Amino acid sequence: MKLPSPTRVLLYIVLILIAFLIVLPFWAGITTSLKTSIDVIYTIPVEPPPSPTFGPWMDALEVMGRPLLNSLTFTIFATIFSCIIGSINGYALSKIRFKGSDIVFMFFSLGIFIPYQTVLIPLVLTMSKLGLYNTLGALVLAHTAYGIPICTLIFRNFYKEIPDSLVMAAKTDGAGTWKIYRSILLPLSAAAFVVAGVLQFTSIWDDFLFGLILARGSEALPASVALANLRGTTTANWNVQMAGALWFALPVVIVYLVLGKYLIKGYMAGAVKG
Repeated sequence: MKLPSPTRVLLYIVLILIAFLIVLPFWAGITTSLKTSIDVIYTIPVEPPPSPTFGPWMDALEVMGRPLLNSLTFTIFATIFSCIIGSINGYALSKIRFKGSDIVFMFFSLGIFIPYQTVLIPLVLTMSKLGLYNTLGALVLAHTAYGIPICTLIFRNFYKEIPDSLVMAAKTDGAGTWKIYRSILLPLSAAAFVVAGVLQFTSIWDDFLFGLILARGSEALPASVALANLRGTTTANWNVQMAGALWFALPVVIVYLVLGKYLIKGYMAGAVKG
């Protein structure tokens, strides 16, 4: 039996240490969330709970139940809308190639780098005039608009990898612009939709600023703001906070578990090539 080389043994040791450091915070969060308030005081975070309880999970869910549904609602809709619009934009900027398309694409790309803080005042004024302030519609609209530039970039780069000969052949057969998009490019776009969708879902779900400004203290309160409210004002219930953090992380974990292998295929298919 051939023994592994010293270099490989060292590599395994380093990888195990890295994995341990990555898993340790999750383990501490899980153990803390299963402890009573007394156990939290008299035990260290990574120590298993002496008397496990799901009480903190129920307490956190009581506060975050509605906000979690709110976040799921506007995150799913904003992700779908931004991906669809980005796909259409990517098709127009990569295969139709009208005059000034490069300039239009440059402005779309600049939109990726606009910080949230710079648009807060006009955003609040606009949502108020539209009658959407303190509603889920405001969050859907804001995140859709902010997601269009990055989705456009992803789909444009993906569609540029598709041979123009397919489009030319379809035009020769009499297919129109929209028929080419629906019948040829859209069926080939699964990888790009997965990459853009996962990126958008994660970004929107984790956002705190738009939720704080556009829906604070309303029925549209997002989970990120509700999680911050679990801190309390005078005391910190660390077990409830850790349970809330795990509830908040659960949808993103599920998305990556379900779409992880498709996400890798999307990267390999060129969905993010520059």
